[in-house]
Amino acid sequence: MRCGVYARPRQIGRTTMLACLTRKALANPFRRVAIPDDLDSITSIDDKAEIPAEESGLQPDAAEAIWDATLGLYRTGVHPLISICLRHRGNILLNRIVGYQKGDAADPKAVVAKLNTPICQFSAAKGVSAMLLHLLAEQGEIHLLDPISYYIPAYGSNGKHNTTIFQLLAHRAGVPGVGERVDPRELFDREAIVERICAAKPLDYHGRTQAYHAITGGFIIDELIRVTTGLTAQQYMDRHFRKPLKMRYFRYGLTRRDLPRVAMNYATGLKPGPIVGGTLEKVLGVGVDEAVDLSNTEEFLTAELLAANIYSTAEEAGRFYQMMLDGGVYENRRVMQPLTIHRATQEAGKSQMDASLKMPMRYSAGFMLGNSPFGLYGPNTQHAYGHLGLSNVLCWADPSREIAVSILTTGKPVVSPHLVEMFKMLFAISRHCPITRNMRQPNENWLAA
Repeated sequence: MRCGVYARPRQIGRTTMLACLTRKALANPFRRVAIPDDLDSITSIDDKAEIPAEESGLQPDAAEAIWDATLGLYRTGVHPLISICLRHRGNILLNRIVGYQKGDAADPKAVVAKLNTPICQFSAAKGVSAMLLHLLAEQGEIHLLDPISYYIPAYGSNGKHNTTIFQLLAHRAGVPGVGERVDPRELFDREAIVERICAAKPLDYHGRTQAYHAITGGFIIDELIRVTTGLTAQQYMDRHFRKPLKMRYFRYGLTRRDLPRVAMNYATGLKPGPIVGGTLEKVLGVGVDEAVDLSNTEEFLTAELLAANIYSTAEEAGRFYQMMLDGGVYENRRVMQPLTIHRATQEAGKSQMDASLKMPMRYSAGFMLGNSPFGLYGPNTQHAYGHLGLSNVLCWADPSREIAVSILTTGKPVVSPHLVEMFKMLFAISRHCPITRNMRQPNENWLAA
């Protein structure tokens, strides 16, 4: 039997299975997926929407140079699928996808992805979820400087009574995890997890410790929406984001009729060692491989997890950030006020070591911010705001470059040589979409709103 990347252990005997897995691991230590020589056969391009780069004021080769860098990342073999959408000044320069919805080139039953294939954003969902709270504040339902316990009294236990909604959004609420070795299935019991978070003892009573809240923040946002509006988070997002922006997907979890269309996720790259793996396990609550396996289950695919499972196309994810760049307007319809976006994207504290991620991070009240000379979104992106998702999902807007970008992937590498190509891709975007706006000048679109 061939030792394929997705060989199913139950189809062969135990001894044969172990030998097969051992040979596979030795031959493929970075857990790469098989890709065809002809990438055109697995590529879809939105010819109707894409415009020539020069029509948007860029060099004629800008879009293709960025796409070449994207294909360079794909050729590393750590992502079965990469989808990118890049808007410049509201114009779509790139809306493309390469790869497989399921399987890879070595799998005769592989399914090639389409532009309308829904892909999980993972933690990139946090930026959208944060904006739901900012919208609640705009509507007068909450105040961001109010204690969470004002709306959820149980949250005030163990000294958390003064922790504010703003601190939660800025990853300073002191409850970054739900405990050691949580049964992953508990994540689908919303009430039990909320009760657990409410009962938790914080790392810091005063909001001074910055520690990425990978899962917990989403459950508290969900509860705040429920107690203040009487709606579920999905109902609230449908009403204020998904429908006004005319999205096909862009929802927490999928309907059962859409499950056959979803892109599957795969653990790729080197298996994390005890240091990196242990850090990520504390952040996620489970190991990376376990998290990836969980993401392909029907429970995860149909759940409403505000911190982890918005499903969308790359174009839909970029559409959301373009709306923010445009001061809260989409197709002449106001979705939110410019001041709301301003509050959500302003720095909540200088770049400092994150106690969860063990690396310097810079946050606003809801977003991961870029940096200079190099940040999450490439070089000189100190004005960019967006969010990272497991593990090479990136969605952001950079008002200084007038771009909205979404990169959705289904490989979940942690350590792998692909990082060189990832950096090249980010450099290509920054190079070919240069800074065009003086951020010291007022935004005329916002002033006119």
